[in-house]
Amino acid sequence: MSKRDYYEVLGVSKDASKEEIKKAYRKMARKYHPDVSEEADASDKFKEAKEAYEVLGNDQKRQQYDQFGHTGGQQGQGFGGGFGDFGDIFDMFFGGGGRQRDPNAPRQGQDLQYTMEINFEEAIFGKETEIHIPKEESCDTCDGSGAKPGAKVTTCSHCNGSGQLNVEQNTPFGRVVNRRVCNHCSGTGQFVEEKCSTCGGAGKVKTRQKIDINIPGGIDDGQQIRITGHGNPGVNGGPPGDLFVVVRVRRHEFFERDGDDIMCEIPITFTQAALGDEIEVPTVHGKVKLKVPAGTQTGTHFRLKGKGAPNVHGYGQGDQHILVKVVVPKNLDDHQKELLREFHEANGDQSLDEQQDNLFKRMKRAFKGE
Repeated sequence: MSKRDYYEVLGVSKDASKEEIKKAYRKMARKYHPDVSEEADASDKFKEAKEAYEVLGNDQKRQQYDQFGHTGGQQGQGFGGGFGDFGDIFDMFFGGGGRQRDPNAPRQGQDLQYTMEINFEEAIFGKETEIHIPKEESCDTCDGSGAKPGAKVTTCSHCNGSGQLNVEQNTPFGRVVNRRVCNHCSGTGQFVEEKCSTCGGAGKVKTRQKIDINIPGGIDDGQQIRITGHGNPGVNGGPPGDLFVVVRVRRHEFFERDGDDIMCEIPITFTQAALGDEIEVPTVHGKVKLKVPAGTQTGTHFRLKGKGAPNVHGYGQGDQHILVKVVVPKNLDDHQKELLREFHEANGDQSLDEQQDNLFKRMKRAFKGE
């Protein structure tokens, strides 16, 4: 069963502010919390609202959802997890009144960002490729503990295992107790007598990992793909972070992109514009025939329906827009010049005279204030 749209779940519009989203979630949480609601499906509705808020209440996750929907732009990717454990900021800087952070508690690993460049056609049609990224992995020798196998690990005597030290400081407002990371155990709360020889006690080693990635057709310059669980490893058994692949699309020498539409400029001759013609024009999908009516002027637009880029969310296909530019011939020989003079005398440029008369009349009325 497909998931409902997160905005629909919370009952807010797609341009709702963070405060509106938070207010809507609180209202639903109070209504459907299993401890207070007697509705049969209250638990499911509460979980659905919580999931929607975890995405829409986070700017980064919301941007990904708006771009790629529930798929996150990559099959098998969701929006679960966060951007690392920021901890309790108040407790980090000021002592007292708050909970003390457990240095040995599981923490999510850091997210990684990778920028890759693709060409115009690859952005239109998508591609499967692989990338190699530098990242940290848990050390296999010590299983991430940082200690030599079999070595003794003791509680840090300086912070008594808390991973933090209280530092008193006199200020104009009185004595303030600041809390900082213990410099003896680097915030782990433990002391390793013999460090692992492989990682030097860090518990992590630097590697290069190969990751297969599917770039969806229709992706545009600057959009990003989230790959869950391919960031740096978690701490103390916490989940790994995520990898965000930022896509950069190289400019095309002929085509330009405007959303899902593709723009291009096609030159035609004076004769083709005057008499009309059927010309062959390039598209990213191959060459197509375009009928140019007689009397076409430079700057005329034509649209080829469905010849643009696919929508990255799967909502249809864009069009190709063609701007016609009439090319004035240069370096005419004597015979060609004579033919144009004959045409000029035969036609008398009546249409041009009429346009000039209309222009002068409009200017005259403007100066008279009519």
